[in-house]
Amino acid sequence: MAVGGFIRLPSGTVVVALALPHPGAADRTVRVVVHTLNRQRALTRLSNLGFRGARLSGNAEPPTTDEATAVLHHPDGLIWRDYHAPAGEPWHPISALNRVRALPYG
Repeated sequence: MAVGGFIRLPSGTVVVALALPHPGAADRTVRVVVHTLNRQRALTRLSNLGFRGARLSGNAEPPTTDEATAVLHHPDGLIWRDYHAPAGEPWHPISALNRVRALPYG
């Protein structure tokens, strides 16, 4: 089960953040942030990208304000970075996820 959470924005949309296993490197974890109409749609988007086991139960690690700002300014509304990346590490578009095999962290 993925660790994560969500926040509801004043517009009624939600930002969901989850820590999921990297699809190309089994020993890595990525933090994925999604902006959608509701939580179920966010999980569906992730499932369609190959994260079949993505489930959200609880709100243990909701997205930070920096994560919400980053995903709101991204045209796809779906970004990621390494779970253990330093705070200054930039966010990446989801299309770049499968191109990254070895990350220098951790």
